[in-house]
Amino acid sequence: MADLNRTQILSGDLNRTQMGAPPVADPNKTMMGSAPSLNATQTIKPVQCPVCKTFNPTGVMFCVECGLIFDRALPGDAFGAPAIQLPMLIDSNGREHLIRPGTNVVGREADIQLPDARVSRRHAQITYDASEKLSIEDLGSTNGTKVNGTALAAGQSQTLTGGEKLSFGGLELQLQLPGAKGGNTTQVFASNKTAAITAAPKKDVTPGRLKGGDYDLPLKQGINTFGRKSDNDLCIPDPYVSGKHGTIELADDGVYITDTGSSNGTVLSGAKLVPNMRTLVRPDDEIQLGSVRLVVELSPQP
Repeated sequence: MADLNRTQILSGDLNRTQMGAPPVADPNKTMMGSAPSLNATQTIKPVQCPVCKTFNPTGVMFCVECGLIFDRALPGDAFGAPAIQLPMLIDSNGREHLIRPGTNVVGREADIQLPDARVSRRHAQITYDASEKLSIEDLGSTNGTKVNGTALAAGQSQTLTGGEKLSFGGLELQLQLPGAKGGNTTQVFASNKTAAITAAPKKDVTPGRLKGGDYDLPLKQGINTFGRKSDNDLCIPDPYVSGKHGTIELADDGVYITDTGSSNGTVLSGAKLVPNMRTLVRPDDEIQLGSVRLVVELSPQP
């Protein structure tokens, strides 16, 4: 009888590996199985937006950050530019404000931020519904909302078709729809392919600007009226500024300012202007209207 306390040596060549019978499965022991198959394991990756580069959860139809609709977005063109398929507002400096699906509040503290003193904190709202229809509504703003020069009543909603000029308290922006000509977005044609734009879009260059504090107002050639009311060329909603305060004229021989009989007057580099007297503005002059201090900056000539 074999002694269980002694080491047993099996017969055969000790230098050869002996293959024994497979082990019997023990239900009380943990068994190591084979590695998982790559064909069975599915790797779920987040969707990266081609516009704002945000990683979105799988299954979403549009970007949670910028609102780009994924199932309608075209791939980038040959130069790697992303295809933007959302309507947008474009200001005089060429800055683009995307309009996301749903309700977009426009104002100084809103979804579409316009940091201009003429614009109310919650000035208006633009709705982009599921059927891709756009509408605008004034939210009871101080200086009003206009569509192509026509003022909207508070709470009045108007349908937008694209190309309209929208004025928020005198700050003017243009609505551009996806694929519309004249902007810097990728154009969409019936073939559902992108096409190169033959010429780069041109931005309107104003001959000058009136700047100071929160104000950055474009000046046109000729006479620019300024005052507290929104129907002026330059709206300055300060309590010390009169409704019709004065004019700034960009003439061929220089820049001139005239106080048209304001209540609190106009000060040019420390000297109060005589009402209704046309006065030359030098490059280093400062215009003071109550607590507002402004300077005229002319655009360089091409």
